Amino acid sequence: MQARETSRARLTTVAVFPPYYFLENLAVRDDGSILVTAALQKELWLIPPPDAAAPAGAVLVHTFGQLASGIVETEPDVFHISTSDGYTTHESFLHRLDLRDWEPGEPVGVEAVLQFGDRVGGLNGSCLLAPGVIVLADSVAGLIWRADLPGGDGQATARVWLQDDTMAYDPDSPLVPPQPGVNGVRYASRTGHLYYTSTAQKLLMRVPVDPRTHDPAGAPEFVAGGAMADDFCLDEDAGVAYLTTHRQNTIDRV
Repeated sequence: MQARETSRARLTTVAVFPPYYFLENLAVRDDGSILVTAALQKELWLIPPPDAAAPAGAVLVHTFGQLASGIVETEPDVFHISTSDGYTTHESFLHRLDLRDWEPGEPVGVEAVLQFGDRVGGLNGSCLLAPGVIVLADSVAGLIWRADLPGGDGQATARVWLQDDTMAYDPDSPLVPPQPGVNGVRYASRTGHLYYTSTAQKLLMRVPVDPRTHDPAGAPEFVAGGAMADDFCLDEDAGVAYLTTHRQNTIDRV
């Protein structure tokens, strides 16, 4: 992992949330607005684009019945959001959010399209692996799920995509709550690898992906370690990853 170069980064505040809000994940829309999940508050928020005519400030879009986590755009302005009762029943769902022709302040269409099976522990980060194929980190069960979205009126399905010792969480951690295992997931389409962070084990790993089946094509490979990494993004042009850290509150470049 490269040394931190804080002088190179310029930070700009785009929204301020109330104290103790647990902002979890985000997705940037084509118009520059940002969708943000607030995990413990079970909410989805919209941050308007910088050039919006409306007053600045985040807008509440929807409140779920469970902790809100990963969000991924599956087709233009259609998003899938995962929710879980990660600390209690572990019941987990995938919801479809359609923002086509939607304006802030209007009712939003949210539909639960999938309930996960008994092995689920607590869903976290997610990403699109291929059209209609989402992978979702399960930070409690220590595995990655695959959800296949049907065309038309078919039923969405889920199965375990991969489980590995590097994905396990730490139930004996002195930190509260216990530190999650596999956390963020991102797909590098050029090299055909899925990258994931494991917070409790301070790892960034990657897995080769079969381009035909979109299933794992080999064992997980070590990329970097030493930081309690959470969600992250990839810059394939520069060949780097930018990791947010879970406790250090930094952005690290790998």
